[in-house]
Amino acid sequence: MPGNKYNCNPSTPRTRLERLLRERERRKSIRSSHSNEELRDGNRQAENDSVFIVGENLSLPSEKDSLEGGATRAFFDGCERQDGRPSKQRLLVVANRLPVSAVRKGEDSWQLEISVGGLVSALLGVKEFDARWIGWAGVNVPDEIGQKALTKALAEKRCIPVFLDEEIVHQYYNGYCNNILWPLFHYLGLPQEDRLATTRSFQSQFDAYKKANQLFAEVVNQHYEEGDFVWCHDYHLMFLPKCLKEYNSNMKVGWFLHTPFPSSEIHRTLPSRSELLRSVLAADLVGFHTYDYARHFVSACTRILGLEGTPEGVEDQGNLTRVAAFPIGIDSDRFIRALELPQVQNHIKELKERFAGRKVMLGVDRLDMIKGIPQKILAFEKFLEENPNWRDKVVLLQIAVPTRTDVPEYQKLTSQVHEIVGRINGRFGTLTAVPIHHLDRSLDFHALCALYAVTDVALVTSLRDGMNLVSYEFVACQASKKGVLILSEFAGAAQSLGAGAILVNPWNITEVAASIGYALNMPADEREKRHQHNFMHVTTHTSQEWAATFVRSLWKLMEIPKVNLSFVLLRQKSELNDTIFEAQLRTRQVPPLLPIKEAVDHYSLSNNRLLILGFNAALTEPVNGLGRRGGQIREMEIKLHPQLKEPLKKLCADPKTTVVVLSGSDRSVLDDNFAEYNMWLAAENGMFLRLTKGQWMTTMPENLNMDWVDSVKHVFEYFTERTPGSHFELRETSLVWNYKYADVEFGRLQARDMLQHLWTGPISNASVDVVQGSRSVEVRAVGVTKGAAIDRILGEIVHNKGMKDPIDYVLCIGHFLPKDEDVYTFFEPELPCEPPVPVGRAMIANPVIPTVPRPLSSKVGSISLRLKKQRSFTIEKKANTIHGCLNPWRPTLRDRMSLQEGSSVLDLKGDNYFSCAVGRKRSNARYLLGSIDDVVTLLKELAEISPAVGCTNA
Repeated sequence: MPGNKYNCNPSTPRTRLERLLRERERRKSIRSSHSNEELRDGNRQAENDSVFIVGENLSLPSEKDSLEGGATRAFFDGCERQDGRPSKQRLLVVANRLPVSAVRKGEDSWQLEISVGGLVSALLGVKEFDARWIGWAGVNVPDEIGQKALTKALAEKRCIPVFLDEEIVHQYYNGYCNNILWPLFHYLGLPQEDRLATTRSFQSQFDAYKKANQLFAEVVNQHYEEGDFVWCHDYHLMFLPKCLKEYNSNMKVGWFLHTPFPSSEIHRTLPSRSELLRSVLAADLVGFHTYDYARHFVSACTRILGLEGTPEGVEDQGNLTRVAAFPIGIDSDRFIRALELPQVQNHIKELKERFAGRKVMLGVDRLDMIKGIPQKILAFEKFLEENPNWRDKVVLLQIAVPTRTDVPEYQKLTSQVHEIVGRINGRFGTLTAVPIHHLDRSLDFHALCALYAVTDVALVTSLRDGMNLVSYEFVACQASKKGVLILSEFAGAAQSLGAGAILVNPWNITEVAASIGYALNMPADEREKRHQHNFMHVTTHTSQEWAATFVRSLWKLMEIPKVNLSFVLLRQKSELNDTIFEAQLRTRQVPPLLPIKEAVDHYSLSNNRLLILGFNAALTEPVNGLGRRGGQIREMEIKLHPQLKEPLKKLCADPKTTVVVLSGSDRSVLDDNFAEYNMWLAAENGMFLRLTKGQWMTTMPENLNMDWVDSVKHVFEYFTERTPGSHFELRETSLVWNYKYADVEFGRLQARDMLQHLWTGPISNASVDVVQGSRSVEVRAVGVTKGAAIDRILGEIVHNKGMKDPIDYVLCIGHFLPKDEDVYTFFEPELPCEPPVPVGRAMIANPVIPTVPRPLSSKVGSISLRLKKQRSFTIEKKANTIHGCLNPWRPTLRDRMSLQEGSSVLDLKGDNYFSCAVGRKRSNARYLLGSIDDVVTLLKELAEISPAVGCTNA
């Protein structure tokens, strides 16, 4: 863009945006250069893989569950092929378990069995790093000869063993990790046995935990080379960052938790709470799967340690530990490729024949306390009770992989599940079919993929889960079926897939049962939209991308100076602008409630009425609060309130009334909702206009500069990728990033970061306005406001109708952003204009449309001058455009005939003008309508005065 640093392409990136884009391009180049290599590895693995994969968290109570879902062989092959290549940045990955298990074959010989794991698969995404793995091999090796032989065997796989004796393993792993930390982090609380015995055992277990972490640190220190990055994983190694920093304070250390991190009120019950928190804070970068977990960690450090929490992390006497969310994913390509394999296709064929005529529901879980299997089955029973017509048409397949079978609590859980399944099958089963097929075993990879592919509804109803990647695996295998995902709101995946899934509270059996019914009866088009939303996320946010993002974030910490003065000044400026803007909003008066009777009376006495109606949050159906059965995808589709359909038809049929729907939405949204009404539609803040019986035309000013769009689009794409639950919409005159369905606090922080990217990059010299909504950021060309468009819209309406009688009544209703409230003051110059927008929030240069208040009688005096070169395009040309991208349509020019203009167009007395803000208490509007229900009431009363439907609107 001329005059913008963004397009200079300097050898050294000058702005945050340039660094961001260069990093993205570099990552794409790396992925491309290895794509053929990985494809061969992936195909070879998919053909030979026979290990069961449950896409859950990295750290499980039993190491039999290992590290889930990944391309271990491909990782090791890649490491071996790196010999002879130029040296790379070394990465030491430290986890409790190695990605291999060792089986002793003799005094000095070992057999290595590969453990399939998601973390191994994730490391495929960091090709520029030379990764080595440090961990326990899962076996006790007391003799020195055996240790040397195992170390030599593991070295070929770039693995380095940590040797732990049986007593330490029992106290550290089975004791402190799985008996104390794991239950606490999953909100199950501390053990409830005899208090004195618990206290004694707790201390010995914690001592063993610290000793084990110290042993890990010694091995890391032995193999550490200057400049290495050390990446520690999970609750087993919370003490490790402190140990490593004591060895070498310059060591770059990252720590990642693969489980939930509980709220501070839960964490503070842990006797060693402070010591563990301070140990983790020794790391340079601390990562979690979701923003909730990161927020809980910062809160615990603030409330328990008394440290200062910041948007970047936790600060302790000038030392900042950065804390961030890095949602993990899966190797989606592996599942997608597997569906094409002959053995998987054969499985799919068998399953379809076996369950022909029945809907298939699937649950894949470890048989664990947190997975909510009893609650899930009870909800299915309730569904069968309430829907007898479905009893012979649906089957639940529950895969429950046994874990910790020697623990009494788990044995009790197994018996409980078996009892419930038996009772339900006995109650609703027949001689030829039962409603629940329960398996206490694992499936091989091919059978699992086939099962995912034939499933109609997947039930992931964990009571608490760090992420749970079963939901990701299901989505990856659903390209053909497009089944529905019912997902627990207490699983980390809910923050990533919540918009496309049906979110439920797994403890609420009634809600889950109702969600099952909704999923089974869901229309095909809604299933398609939900699947596409989730599929896009799963295939974009892969495990490789997760690992690459975390390691690069750790790498970038080396480049950040101790004091970044420009960043501090920019942040101070931003905060000052926020304060000014909020103060200006507070100075706006709170308008009184609309006197509906008075508005209706004046309407009945007028002869030529103009109704200007906003759409979103003014005419739309309310969000289903009981809600989540409908899911967020449905909320994204803006729909007209069903109770407004008949009133609008009557109003549009009244020859004395002209109705204009003025919205920031895309043209297709207005077409879908109002095509059957005889009204005017003004889309994208009035830049596109049509009578519903006519064609779309543009009212866009001739000199509107849109050169900034591509650079802003890159920023929006970046923040959509890193903010689960967000999305952006590309319109022809603006771009809108919406984080309505993201975590509120996280979305707000991301929006602030986005604004800094925009201000220092693509909009630094561009003629654009930045408009912040409650949960959105919009960048639009200067002059694109609803008020600025009214002048042109009104002129077009007057011309089209050949209007002779002056407009003597105007009703303007909407839930407009502050930037668009000039639509209220357009007809009312005595009200103050919108307060000046703070510098930085809107970069204004050469505004296209002046908004200086003018007398009412001359409002439309210059309309004809503005419309003599109106541009229009036909429906056929519009059909060739692609919504969501800037299309290359070529508008044609046409001259307008002179209009019925001048003082006769508007004859508006002050008491015949009603401007109403819907649900926005501080506004430039004259009146306030509390909610959409008030809008319904008002328009229904106005419609009662209008003639019956059937009359034509002049």
